[in-house]
Amino acid sequence: MKQILLLGSGELGKELAISLKRIGCNVIACDAYENAPAMQVSDKNEVFNMLDKEKLNAVINKHKPDFIVPEVEAIETSVLIDAEKNGYNVIPSAKAVNLTMNRDRIRDRAKHLGLKTANFAYAETEEELILEANKIGTKVAVKPVMSSSGKGQSYANSEDELKVSWKFALEGMRGNRKRVIVEEFIDFEYEITLLTILEKSGKVTFCNPIGHFQKRGDYQYSWQPADCSQDVIRNAQNAAKKMVLDLGGSGIFGVEFFIDKKGEVIFSELSPRPHDTGMVTMFTQNFSQFDIHARVLLGMPLPEIKIKQPGASHVILAEENASGDYIIEGLEEALEDKNVDYRIFGKPFLKSYRRMGVVLAPSLEQAKKAAKKIFVKAK
Repeated sequence: MKQILLLGSGELGKELAISLKRIGCNVIACDAYENAPAMQVSDKNEVFNMLDKEKLNAVINKHKPDFIVPEVEAIETSVLIDAEKNGYNVIPSAKAVNLTMNRDRIRDRAKHLGLKTANFAYAETEEELILEANKIGTKVAVKPVMSSSGKGQSYANSEDELKVSWKFALEGMRGNRKRVIVEEFIDFEYEITLLTILEKSGKVTFCNPIGHFQKRGDYQYSWQPADCSQDVIRNAQNAAKKMVLDLGGSGIFGVEFFIDKKGEVIFSELSPRPHDTGMVTMFTQNFSQFDIHARVLLGMPLPEIKIKQPGASHVILAEENASGDYIIEGLEEALEDKNVDYRIFGKPFLKSYRRMGVVLAPSLEQAKKAAKKIFVKAK
């Protein structure tokens, strides 16, 4: 049995662990807190700060895994670069993980490869943020270079709002890099995630585009297939293929694009792993993004990926300022629509706007209606 060291044990890690277990792997789930979702279905657990270089090295040396699979951003990536040099398999590759864990590095790489992006700059102080934002335009997006799920992301139209955005970014950033990216606000028509599969042979294939909507920088609902023209799909695939071949390795990548009112494809971000918007594939595809990632990282032949049925996902969120133990109500009512399914992530405690589960349904209307019936409440 292959030993998988899973660095990050949230909802994406949990579903990946289930997929890996189904095909005969042992999973060691790691995270900074106990009883994280993936730990509930893994063979072994490790609780530690993955930004701690010595502790991360110690865990790798202890378990000597066949594959190291990062699932979060807050990892000391220099350790993974060294591990790969020493013969460990880092998924999809140490280069991919190192670049994509930091928005500035992956954005610079996209620009180097000739992909169209929003105008952007970097800032390491409040004053520098204001200066760079004024160069870019009236409305800008401000994001920590190292974060996840929209944490620390906001929009600003004025100097006062930029000061608020700077503080918000500091609160939401992960790691120890006090740096933000400030970018042109794109008045996009819609945005998509293109799940891009890179096999060990170098073959690149794609899932159908996934449309999604964000709030507070975090996905709220998604649907597949997205209604895209063939030109948009072709241009997004060409850009995504260029990116993943440059990053190398094997696995699934979540590549995000803005599509503007002219139909132009603009690169936004890239995740070297299953994507939160891709949870819809548990309902729509014959093999979910987690099944695909598990098979490809192991080097197994990839079956033909098909859409079984169109579908949508909608998050089940904790309320603002939520904390502590909780109960979930309304599941029975949501399931009165017999076409609706759901997943509860099993997170051990509440936080503000924390994703606690997801509704899966044949249409966005049904997913929204079911999600409105489900409430996450503090005990």
